[in-house]
Amino acid sequence: MSGWKKYLGAALLSVASVQACAATLTPVAAANPVTVGQTFELDVQLTDVTDLFSYQFSLQFDPTVLQVIAADQGDFLGATFGNGGLPDNTAGTVSYAFGSLVGAVPGVSGSGSLGTILFQAIGTGNANISFFDTLLLDSGQFDITTTLQGGTIQVLAVPEPSTYLMLGVGLVGLAALRRRQPARA
Repeated sequence: MSGWKKYLGAALLSVASVQACAATLTPVAAANPVTVGQTFELDVQLTDVTDLFSYQFSLQFDPTVLQVIAADQGDFLGATFGNGGLPDNTAGTVSYAFGSLVGAVPGVSGSGSLGTILFQAIGTGNANISFFDTLLLDSGQFDITTTLQGGTIQVLAVPEPSTYLMLGVGLVGLAALRRRQPARA
């Protein structure tokens, strides 16, 4: 095999291994589907990262279906300098959530939570969750290749009290009919 073919093969293998090991950022809801009026946590999970030193992300959601109550920094990096983000329920965003290690320390590898967002469901429908303005850096301040995954939160209507009343009347009616039937010999 000629020399250039070996180098080309090695380069292709290194690109393939980098792509296979890309970190993944995913929104994970504690409950899905939810009902109108219910609060739930959305965890921003980072998986398969190597040498994470600092990060930044922003998140977009449907403000006619969801509203942010609070946004907190995750615990993946441990004790860090950071912020859970700035919620804007009119625009449907949580902007500039960030965290960074401080000093000459190695980055963190593995999987964990970069942030937790507490939502309240305010309308029915499907609310898409997506990331933007995302940046992950290693301890050398180089970009970490990241795959961004979106998600969908399904919000269902709360059954009306009249629905439960009709169900109760129907069950009482069935019980009355069952008592009226003569016993068979």
